Amino acid sequence: MPMPPYRVLCSGCCDRLAQYKIASCWSDGVTQELKTYALSCTECLPAQLAGARAKKHACRLTAGESLECPGIYEMVRGTRDARLCRRSDLEVELSESPPA
Repeated sequence: MPMPPYRVLCSGCCDRLAQYKIASCWSDGVTQELKTYALSCTECLPAQLAGARAKKHACRLTAGESLECPGIYEMVRGTRDARLCRRSDLEVELSESPPA
């Protein structure tokens, strides 16, 4: 019997549905995956992205590992990470806007 769909909530301080995944491409030289920092609604996105960038900056890597800058990916139910659409437009917009 298939599992019923469940609600994916924002990992910020609200109970809204998450619309975005904030994640970085990580690799150890053999394996590659998205490292998830947060799931976010539109309202929490600026703060969540800033927090993810701070966490990435503090991350220590071992030899052979790589970790890109966190990006914003549009969440689509039933879609695997490798097929998520990256929202570079939102990343640029949030980088250019002054902090609230």
